[in-house]
Amino acid sequence: MGFVYIIYSSQLDKYYVGATGDLEQRLSKHLANHSGFTGKAKDWTLVYKELLPNMTEALKREHQIKSWKSRKMIEKLIFNSKPNSW
Repeated sequence: MGFVYIIYSSQLDKYYVGATGDLEQRLSKHLANHSGFTGKAKDWTLVYKELLPNMTEALKREHQIKSWKSRKMIEKLIFNSKPNSW
């Protein structure tokens, strides 16, 4: 099983797209002190997640979303998702 997720920082006004097998652990790493893109802010919040059958599929989906290179497309995906089904 794998997850594709999108987190958002209001401080940076940026989205971050990632894939992981352990969503809870990965989110806590984003909020921990580290160097790297998500280390620049401490207000990341989960705004989207998608469960996939395995990590191979999760990585494919992550690359698909990143290939859009479009904030509008990412926001459309987020706003059309159903958070209650998470």
